[in-house]
Amino acid sequence: MDVWDIDKLALFIAFVIPGFISIKAYQLVYPGTERAISDQLIDAVAYSSINYALLIFPIIAIESGTLRDTCPALYYLFYIFVFFFAPIIWVLFWKYLRTRDFFQRNAPHPTAKPWDYVFAQRKQYWVKVTLKDGTVIAGRYANKSFASSAPAPEQIYLEQTWVLNDRGGFERAKNNTAGVLVLSSEISHVELRN
Repeated sequence: MDVWDIDKLALFIAFVIPGFISIKAYQLVYPGTERAISDQLIDAVAYSSINYALLIFPIIAIESGTLRDTCPALYYLFYIFVFFFAPIIWVLFWKYLRTRDFFQRNAPHPTAKPWDYVFAQRKQYWVKVTLKDGTVIAGRYANKSFASSAPAPEQIYLEQTWVLNDRGGFERAKNNTAGVLVLSSEISHVELRN
């Protein structure tokens, strides 16, 4: 039994590639722990099957019509859509559903960590980072700032470092600094202010 027979190769492409595209698109939308490709094979076949189930009526209409003979370019474009674009569309639709209030009443939020949820919104904050030794680092989280996301450990880059006054308020930006990078191993807690 040769795996490279054209029929077996076509089955592999048809039932694995759309699922892998869905898996990779989902990992881009919701980064998480990476799994070995071999562990994802069954998921890929399942997601490919779901893709075909959702597109069964257009597939039947295309296959029972004469589009293949009358306009081969449109026929092949349809299957390019089925194999490569539809799996991404289903991921975006699933993301939309999972972030709606009515869905979250019965299912957990798809973002695993509050760190990722907060910083994925890309809002601007005044930030106080309290380190484990009690030191407070103050700064501005804005357009040029960055926070890591899963599966990477939590780290934050604040584009401006600020001096705090005696009451803990933001007094002024520090001179001659390009910001500060804080590692999660040093953080006790982070306070965000509008």
